[in-house]
Amino acid sequence: MSAKHPLVAVYADESCLGNGRSGDTPGGLGALIEFRRNDGSVTRFDLWASEPDTTNNRMALRSVIDTFQAMSRKGNRLSVLFTTDSRYIVDGMSSWVRGWMARGWRRKDGAVENVELWQQAVAAIAPHQTQWAWVKGHAGHPQNEYANHLAIRAATNQDHSDGLVVSQFESWWADQQARGKGATPLSPFPRAEQFVPASALPPLPPLPVSRLEQ
Repeated sequence: MSAKHPLVAVYADESCLGNGRSGDTPGGLGALIEFRRNDGSVTRFDLWASEPDTTNNRMALRSVIDTFQAMSRKGNRLSVLFTTDSRYIVDGMSSWVRGWMARGWRRKDGAVENVELWQQAVAAIAPHQTQWAWVKGHAGHPQNEYANHLAIRAATNQDHSDGLVVSQFESWWADQQARGKGATPLSPFPRAEQFVPASALPPLPPLPVSRLEQ
């Protein structure tokens, strides 16, 4: 199988400052979105958002929701290679969610954590083909490290990009190389003939507008 729609590469990460500790735990998400132009050059955009009191898992789910909603604003149908260091997202979207849906959004042993966010994520990816890919975090992968940079900055500043904005990746990458931290080469833009999308999920009943806008 190969990409049926315009191919996009997404590198996403999340951060939660003080995750698991008492008190407020501010968090953020970051995503680097890469598009290839007809001339073969790659155009990049950034996206980030934050919450004042959250968890890593919530922000990982929001990295999916916010990114796909931003890419879908013009009614685009895309083939998306979504790379993250979150096994929660990769395993959940590749395997767990199908069983939850078959059981009426229940796990075999109880309720699904963050169920409304999972439902929003399923709704957000529905128009698209998606391949889920895992990368080891904090291991020097350039695009993942940049997404982590965006997520930590968003968590610290408690701000958001309000959709896709022109990326600052190239200047960040040049700075990393100047500091001797750019040893790992960039991941090349994926090839359409090597794209292997996950099987489409069952249709999801319409969600309340209030959920989609959270």
